Amino acid sequence: MISQGAGSVRLSLADAARVLGVPSLVAALLLAAATTVAAQTPEQIEIFRNLPPEQQRQVLSQIGQTSVAETGTSKPVELPAISESRLTVDEYTALLAGKEQRFRAGDTLILSIEARQPEQGAASSDPGAVRAAADMRARVLAGNPYRLDSTGVLQIPGAPPIPLAGLTAAQSGARLNTEPALSAFKLEVAALPVEPELKPFGYDVFRNVPTTFAPATDIPVPADYVLGPGDTMEVLLIGEKGGRYTLTVGRDGVVDFPELGPIAVAGMRFPAAKDLLEGRVTEQMIGLRASVSMGPLRSIQVFVLGEAERPGSYTVSGLSTVTNALLASGGVKPIGSLRDIQVKRDGQVVAHIDLYDLLLNGDTGDDVRLLPGDVIFIPPIGTTVAIAGEVQRPAIYEVLERTPVSQLLYLTGGLTPLADPRTARLNRVDDRRNRTILDIDLTTAQGRGTLLQSGDIVRIQPIRNSLEGAVQLDGHVYRTRAEQFRPGMRLTALLQSLDEVRPLADLHYVLVRRETGPDRRVSVVSADLAAAFANPVSEANIALQARDRVHVFDLATSRDEVVRPIIDDLRRQSLRGEPAQVVGVGGHVKVPGRYPLEAGMTVGDLIRAGGGLDQASYGAEAELTRYEVVDGERRQTDLIEVDLDRLLAGDATADLALRPFDYLVIKEMPLWGEQESVTLAGEVRFPGTYPIRRGETLRSVVDRAGGLTDLAFVEGSAFTRRELKAREQRQISALVERLQRELASLSLQQAQSTEVATTSQALAVGQALLAELKQTEAAGRLVIDLDAAMRSAPGAPGEIVMKDGDFLAVPRRTQEVTVIGEVQNPTSHLHQVGLLRDDYIASSGGTTQRADERRTYIVRANGRVLAGSESRWFGRGGSKEIRPGDTIVVPVDVEQVRPLTLWGSVTQILYNIAVAVAAVNSF
Repeated sequence: MISQGAGSVRLSLADAARVLGVPSLVAALLLAAATTVAAQTPEQIEIFRNLPPEQQRQVLSQIGQTSVAETGTSKPVELPAISESRLTVDEYTALLAGKEQRFRAGDTLILSIEARQPEQGAASSDPGAVRAAADMRARVLAGNPYRLDSTGVLQIPGAPPIPLAGLTAAQSGARLNTEPALSAFKLEVAALPVEPELKPFGYDVFRNVPTTFAPATDIPVPADYVLGPGDTMEVLLIGEKGGRYTLTVGRDGVVDFPELGPIAVAGMRFPAAKDLLEGRVTEQMIGLRASVSMGPLRSIQVFVLGEAERPGSYTVSGLSTVTNALLASGGVKPIGSLRDIQVKRDGQVVAHIDLYDLLLNGDTGDDVRLLPGDVIFIPPIGTTVAIAGEVQRPAIYEVLERTPVSQLLYLTGGLTPLADPRTARLNRVDDRRNRTILDIDLTTAQGRGTLLQSGDIVRIQPIRNSLEGAVQLDGHVYRTRAEQFRPGMRLTALLQSLDEVRPLADLHYVLVRRETGPDRRVSVVSADLAAAFANPVSEANIALQARDRVHVFDLATSRDEVVRPIIDDLRRQSLRGEPAQVVGVGGHVKVPGRYPLEAGMTVGDLIRAGGGLDQASYGAEAELTRYEVVDGERRQTDLIEVDLDRLLAGDATADLALRPFDYLVIKEMPLWGEQESVTLAGEVRFPGTYPIRRGETLRSVVDRAGGLTDLAFVEGSAFTRRELKAREQRQISALVERLQRELASLSLQQAQSTEVATTSQALAVGQALLAELKQTEAAGRLVIDLDAAMRSAPGAPGEIVMKDGDFLAVPRRTQEVTVIGEVQNPTSHLHQVGLLRDDYIASSGGTTQRADERRTYIVRANGRVLAGSESRWFGRGGSKEIRPGDTIVVPVDVEQVRPLTLWGSVTQILYNIAVAVAAVNSF
């Protein structure tokens, strides 16, 4: 007993499940039914989330109608987000915060759309509505690919504008599926990969710059370095009275040299100051000479202004250049110029730096050294053009005035090997603000000299993805490849040996796609590869042409992926009076389908294209359906019999020539079918799986198995059938959907109900029922009288005809009677002659308060159910005889909790399936 609050819950049904050997089937049902749960909004939310998306929309629709009716407004009702994948809150939050690509204005996407299936039991749709939906679907698919406009809005034919900017592909699909105009369809969204976004060139060099600047102190002092206040000079005196001195340039520009006095050095270049000091020592200090070098250099203050990432004043080393200061300031903003950085000194521009020289050529010639007070000014970016496609560095470049296309190509590093310089295109905005396209041939001086304007976009096209002067080999071979075409080349020269093909290749049908003429019209030829290698000088070894694509098929997979594009090409070439060259074969060939019609193709060739006849084919005759246009006014159908016996024997007169749209059907061998079998288990002399003949009976199969043993409990035999199991499973699925709808309706009623405790209890019970019903697997049991079936004469009404997959389990003789359901102690009892139904219930402690004694029923050992409400013998204390193997079921009184009309049916189904599963699983 498990206590909860002031009451208690008896786990009677859990004990019943333990007795039956199915611990998870029913145990949670009554526990949830007897538990009182406070009415909480999260519970309603969970019920709503467990509904299928179609029913969630119906509930939302009902809520909307109620809101309008009661409040007079159309204010939307806010409900939690839903997901078919049953995401947890944490998973959903992680998805929203993830790195999945989100759509932006201008993005390209692909829509897939399918009509929603009508609910089970719904009336058939109006033919007009079906046609309208098909037309709508065709229009949406025809619009692929779609592109979001400048505001991130998607325009779908037949639907209002739908904003998708900021959403992922999955979220976009969910948004489209909530659109009322698209409610008859299910849509999915896929982002279409496009070429990478072009970025401005050169700015990446500043991406990972350090936030602090370390002055350079271990590099040689250049000859043009100008001394100033703060610099130090190291003086080494060599001679009789040597010494070492460190002299610092003071603010007045002089150094105090011991024994020589002040010497002015500020403004002098270092070599000049060095010569000055060494000369003074030689002249004025007899017997000594000096060696002068630079000590620690002074720091200088410069300004970085304009379009810098961090404009301001910076203290840098006296040896710093413009690039050092730019790095210290974080670099240049994307709106700043890299090609005209200015150094200003005393109000005058003393240098212009083009960083492209440094980035492209490594040239630091213009990287001037800074002086105190210098201003580095970064002006706004100048003329910019973009170049995309087959170049080494696609990007947006800043160009100088009157820059030709050839100079732009130099900036990109040149064309790639796959570029087609003759088909370059320039996208330009003209003087009237209209966008225009200019074709440029980069192989000519005129094309390379085309002057660029700000905003131009140059696109370098790739060469055509086609092979000229080559033959392509694809399909079920070890090495797919392209080979040079040589005049007189034949099929065996391309494949060289049958060892080139993989196992299970179709050696009798090799398809060759061919393009001929200046318009490259598509045609098809085929070849028998085995015959070609058997006799290389025969017509089977067909001659190849340049641009042929040779495909070797296998015998295990469909050929649609290869054949369908060829058929589409043939259909696009068709004209009035020149129908598409397409034929088909169906029935018992190895690879049925549509195939290209070749010149001179016959029925035998079509059978060869279909992989040949399969083992179930009828070899005497076949049927050819032919469609012909009569007098250009109508199309008629003719049926032609094909004599396969003569055709397969090599009679050329039986091998009919084919015409466009001919369709050949290979019939099935009469009485052909897969081998059927049944399984016998339990108390038969030789249990096992037995193949059966068409129409064989249960009695015959049991006799073949040696009959029943002496311990066989015939009355408890369990017989299951696959088709019954599938039918029962469909009924359970339909019941699940009905129960979900009733739970949703009950959840909505709770918000308006004053009986909170009762409604909450009903929701808890309903949720438990729904969970158990979803996990329930049908048994497919057929109630039979095995004893009568074994004694029936051939052809008698009681005979049971066996079907493929049937299963018969004959248990050993039993002595138990089981009591389950709403009793104090569900268990099994030893059968005693003379005890009645109520006696066994009393032996289990009697019924509980929730028991429905009027509907107590008995399940016989063979699966037959005797219902209390339908039998007169239940009227006086349950006086019906109880037999060994019977199960007495005391159901729950569902009328105590009335909100769901299906509860009685659901609980009875669960109990009955539990009994059936226990019977079958006992073997």
